[in-house]
Amino acid sequence: MFKKIALVILTLVTAQALLCLASITAFAQLGTGRQVAPKGKPASRTEDGKVDFSGVYQAPGRAPGDPPSKSGEGYSHNIARDLDPDQVPMQPWAKELFHQRFDEDESKDDPEGFCLPMGTPRMTPYPWEIVQTDKLMLMLYEGNVHGYRQIFLDGRGHDPTVKETYWGDSIGRWEGDTLVIDTVGLGFGDGRNNHSWLDADGHPRTNKLHIVERLTRPELGRVVDQITIDDPGAYTRPWTVVEKSALAPTWEVEETICNENQDAHGQNQDAQHLIALPHGVAAVDGNSEKVK
Repeated sequence: MFKKIALVILTLVTAQALLCLASITAFAQLGTGRQVAPKGKPASRTEDGKVDFSGVYQAPGRAPGDPPSKSGEGYSHNIARDLDPDQVPMQPWAKELFHQRFDEDESKDDPEGFCLPMGTPRMTPYPWEIVQTDKLMLMLYEGNVHGYRQIFLDGRGHDPTVKETYWGDSIGRWEGDTLVIDTVGLGFGDGRNNHSWLDADGHPRTNKLHIVERLTRPELGRVVDQITIDDPGAYTRPWTVVEKSALAPTWEVEETICNENQDAHGQNQDAQHLIALPHGVAAVDGNSEKVK
């Protein structure tokens, strides 16, 4: 009798253990089993033979197996995450401002915290999508304010009326399988304001900013964006970063809402965690008032 009872108990315990193990395995698969494109498969091409960049991608540096950065941060926090600090050629005033924004203020003035557009070439840690036609490329971002970039591929020149914007005026040309994207009309003033940063850490950008990207797709599953930042208003020379994004075959860009807690006059009612609002409003005793 005791043997039968023991056998029943053992059977129940074993079944429960197997059920728990199956649950753990299933959870692991759900947590890490994101589909990725097969390695080594050639990139898609358009009917006229050009590389087709269309697809939804994971944020650069955040795909399974991506190498860690030198700083331990993502590109959204530190666009220079793969560089040594002395490889970012900031002018003395820019270095001092960066130190204040990042070390002293802990990025509390980050414009993205006010639902302002992140702007070119900043990225978020969320998926993004490329939609490509023969005349126009669109880059759609799930994060931030669900913004988008448009890159004109129809041979036009820059629009001289585009000045001091978040995304700038972008035109593209082909050099073999590389799409060279030239963007101007970026930045705001001398860069000492909080309208737009290069990243959450606070690397400054001015209205002299000029971005050149070299976009390649060495294989189906990966896009490489070599970004040269040329901003003589804040840096002593141009400098380059490289961001690699993995294709997410089964993903779609989802809706994201960014909405600060504002009153009927558009003033932020939750400014206590922020130091200085970009539009000239500061928090005083928990309330918002114009900076004199």
